[in-house]
Amino acid sequence: MEKKHPSIISKDSPSLNVGFTPSKNFKKLKHRVQMLSLSNVFSKEDLINFEKKILNFLDFKKDYKIEYSVEPKIDGISASLTYKKGKLIYGVSRGDGKEGELITENLKTIKDIPQKISHKEFPDDIEIRGEVFIENHDFKKISNNFANARNAASGSLRQKDPNETKKIPLKFIAYTFGYFQNNNFSKQSEFISYLKKWGFKVSEYNKIISGIDNLIFNHKEFENKRFNIDYDLDGLVYKINDFNLQNRLGFVANAPRWATAHKFSAKSGSSQILNIDIQIGRTGALTPVAKIKPVNIGGVTVSNATLHNEEEILRKDLRVGDYVKIERAGDVIPHVISVDLKKRSQKSKKFLFPSKCPSCGSKVSKDYNFTTKKYDAVRRCSSEGYYCEKMSIEKIKHFISKDAMNIDGLGKKVVENFWDLKIIRYPYDIFDLKYENIEKLEGWGKLSVSNLKYSIEKSKKVSLEKFIFSLGIRHIGQENAKLMADNLKDIKNLLKIDAKYNFQKFLNIDGIGETQVKSLKNFFSNEINVNIIKKLTQQLTISKVENKKTGKFIDKTFLITGKLNGISRAEAKSKIEKQSGKILSSVNKNLNYLITGDKPTIKKINKAKELNIVILEQKDFLKLLD
Repeated sequence: MEKKHPSIISKDSPSLNVGFTPSKNFKKLKHRVQMLSLSNVFSKEDLINFEKKILNFLDFKKDYKIEYSVEPKIDGISASLTYKKGKLIYGVSRGDGKEGELITENLKTIKDIPQKISHKEFPDDIEIRGEVFIENHDFKKISNNFANARNAASGSLRQKDPNETKKIPLKFIAYTFGYFQNNNFSKQSEFISYLKKWGFKVSEYNKIISGIDNLIFNHKEFENKRFNIDYDLDGLVYKINDFNLQNRLGFVANAPRWATAHKFSAKSGSSQILNIDIQIGRTGALTPVAKIKPVNIGGVTVSNATLHNEEEILRKDLRVGDYVKIERAGDVIPHVISVDLKKRSQKSKKFLFPSKCPSCGSKVSKDYNFTTKKYDAVRRCSSEGYYCEKMSIEKIKHFISKDAMNIDGLGKKVVENFWDLKIIRYPYDIFDLKYENIEKLEGWGKLSVSNLKYSIEKSKKVSLEKFIFSLGIRHIGQENAKLMADNLKDIKNLLKIDAKYNFQKFLNIDGIGETQVKSLKNFFSNEINVNIIKKLTQQLTISKVENKKTGKFIDKTFLITGKLNGISRAEAKSKIEKQSGKILSSVNKNLNYLITGDKPTIKKINKAKELNIVILEQKDFLKLLD
């Protein structure tokens, strides 16, 4: 019609607009409360350490019995359901934890998910969270189309046509909440009992348990019977049952302090080591990897297994040609457990760890740990910047990863391919790609290139915190990147950092120590790294860190000296930060309050008096906290 009648063409015509590709069918939606991941424990010792940290944070005595809500960890896909006035308004996938995909219509096809709840005690505004999964007997009927039940559930939820999703026998079990207006429940177990009253399915295996030994006994008992359950499980989740204690404990970077997943024992198999390769990570760590004869372990074909480091190879005397036992730790990472010496060839030779980087030829060395007074087990390439090819590739992979720039469509294999074709050498090359040239490459077309361009353009708006993390600076993980961003506030301040910068300033940030400062100095003393940041800032829109608008301690700084009673130092810091206050690590002119407990450092008190800093005893601090 438009060709015959050009006068009817409007600026909103479909012929003038590029439509979204299938992978962009779902709108993104921010979670009102972040969907965090869980820390993992694998042994009794891990579990003891987990509880010890909780008791220390809460300043409880060692013999205090913590009550846990113990729930099976279903190997499925997390989903969030928002109900208002009893009606299901929208459903969202977990995504990156901060935002997910709006998959409401697909979730509505699951019979276990009530679309309307009329129970008189059901909250007016609540977000119910749970797991979408497929039972094993149902998966057998469709197993030819999917690698495993989890993939089947994930793929079904992302069908653009809900009628296709409806054909897959998906199930849903509810286990917690995200946003909850007026939560009057005092315990997790109480909330779960109400989930059942409201019409949700909950796990029949939920329990309340106290004591490490009882948790271990229950874990062993449950692990023995897990294969009789008609859906996949990969562990048990322990949540502190008391919501008041949960609120006090709060969160670390991406996980709650009050919960952990106790994984089941690893699945194992036997194979032969064909070769030992050395892989170089983004921080220069040399990791030996065994190339083994492919073996099926727990339904997954394994052809590589990590050997961890040089010391591990020496301790187990691992050699090429050895027959070894392989385990998938936590049902995920394969590693070599032991060698069958009876099958060892007399011609086998000890493996010699390289003294130079296999990628760039730089010297490799072990760092000295001043805390443990020992050398680290890991050897590292001494190259800085982007001189080492393998390190460079891994740095770019980190740069585009989910927790960093989050560039969909630019996966690890694509990065390697673009590197080989000399399309990418530095992170800033990503934003100067010639899409018309990529379209001509094998395996690429208009649609895939359109997807890639969309993802790259979308990633150009990034927070300062994520940008710092994306740089891949050694010892600067998500938590430290956040601390640095909160301190620097603006990308302009990051651009001021170079070899001449006074890096000791970072020691004023609580949580940044000598190790991080040394690493930052090494990174910013390299011209290539500094140049990369400058070029990236010209290509990206990096948002400032906005000051929190709530809290009585905005622009106020604190330092604690001495032992506090009834509240741990960690909890006191957490309470200050919740009220928008900042923690300093030394007494200086920027400090507002010095909090003193039992046996404070006299030197700090004298310095505070000298600088006219307000000194608070614990009782005064608690009054200030209200």
